[in-house]
Amino acid sequence: MRKLLSVLAATLLAGCASIADAGSLADVAVINRTTGERLQVYRHGGRMYVEGKAGERYAIEMRNRTAGRILTVLSVDGINAVTGQTAAASQSGYVLGAWERAEIAGWRKDLDDVAAFYFTALPDSYAARTGRPDNVGVIGVAVYKEYVEPPRAMLEAPAKEQAEAGGRLSANDAARAPAAASGMPAPRSKMAEEKLGTGHGERIHAPTHSTEFRRASSTPAEGITIYYDSRQNLIAQGIIPRHAKMPQPFPNGGFVPDPS
Repeated sequence: MRKLLSVLAATLLAGCASIADAGSLADVAVINRTTGERLQVYRHGGRMYVEGKAGERYAIEMRNRTAGRILTVLSVDGINAVTGQTAAASQSGYVLGAWERAEIAGWRKDLDDVAAFYFTALPDSYAARTGRPDNVGVIGVAVYKEYVEPPRAMLEAPAKEQAEAGGRLSANDAARAPAAASGMPAPRSKMAEEKLGTGHGERIHAPTHSTEFRRASSTPAEGITIYYDSRQNLIAQGIIPRHAKMPQPFPNGGFVPDPS
């Protein structure tokens, strides 16, 4: 029987806005904290990428798509965003209630504050400044379902049947964890500029509290990975088309014409 784990319960936000980058259990998006806009996702080689701009503060939005609680273990640049440890899926994270979402804006410093996430040159990244630059440029979320006590009839089933059922659950949970969660980013060639990382910024008030969560399995039920870099570097890697144009909010003036 797995022991209870003490984790952090995320500060939850009202509403359930649509998020494009979805798993079956959780949705994840990267948000520009200045404009409030979700960063556009570029899909390339089976992976998801977003464009970061040096100096911009960002947050990671996570939404629970299920009717039960989930645990989300958040990794930024290969570092657990709650504990500061080199990330592993078995570590602490944020618990989201049914259908709820949370906006994580920085590295957790205590139960009241975080240090802001911001895009920055690799040498200024928190990972590089703590001697761990090898995994800069990636955001990962490992998602766990919560253990639910089986019905009494199940508890009274023969020990052999219970063992077989447990074995099937373990195998299924492992199969659902996508390979992208541990995959390597696309090869970097002809880089236009230095790679981006995530800095350790100013303190932000973001209160939370501790809770207990018992994982339904020892391996994540789902993993979501989003890579990020500067626009020039993403173009150099062929992820953003070289001549791609950004949409303009006011390309022309005048009044509304009749449709043709």
